[in-house]
Amino acid sequence: MKKILIVDDDDELRANLSEILQGKGYQTDEASSGKEAIKKALIGEFDIVLLDLIMPKISGMDVLTELRKSKPKTKVIMITAFATIDNAVEAIKKGASDYISKPFKIEELHTTIRRVLEEARFEEGIKKLDLDFTMSALSNSIRRKVIKLLHENKGMHLMDLTRALDIEDHTKVVFHLKMLKDSGLIEQDKEKSYLITKEGKRTLDCLKILESHLSK
Repeated sequence: MKKILIVDDDDELRANLSEILQGKGYQTDEASSGKEAIKKALIGEFDIVLLDLIMPKISGMDVLTELRKSKPKTKVIMITAFATIDNAVEAIKKGASDYISKPFKIEELHTTIRRVLEEARFEEGIKKLDLDFTMSALSNSIRRKVIKLLHENKGMHLMDLTRALDIEDHTKVVFHLKMLKDSGLIEQDKEKSYLITKEGKRTLDCLKILESHLSK
């Protein structure tokens, strides 16, 4: 369950957002000031901080700066009024993942949260990959199809893969399988069935996210 810290000096807004987001399956916590937000973020592990830009004493921009230093993996979505869009853009430059303007619709906020979480998952996956080697292995469309087939079918034998790929010469499939094995994306079990590895699953997740962005 993803955890979200809601930071706003408006008690009613915080309570409403917390209730709605919990209803959508998130775990939430609240902070009514910048000082409280920094304290909670330091001792807790939050996937996202929803951060109001304009707050008394410690501003949202100051909180953002502190979070980027102390909790760089935590994603920050700024909440701003229409009059402060320029400041929101500046916050993006300083490390915020996105911003949403007041007044906003809950579905708009939820879409932004999902997108930021998706980007975080992509970034984490990329960090765990030998990027040059992996991208080389996936440069061929046949190899991309292979890891998708193995994921969908929970493993396949050579001839099953050959038929599924609609390739007459199975030696060509063997070549592509060797490339994927050498890159650590697939493996074989004792029954000679090809299986996708954990590394392969992470790569496939990143590939799906990348393909979805390219198709937009």
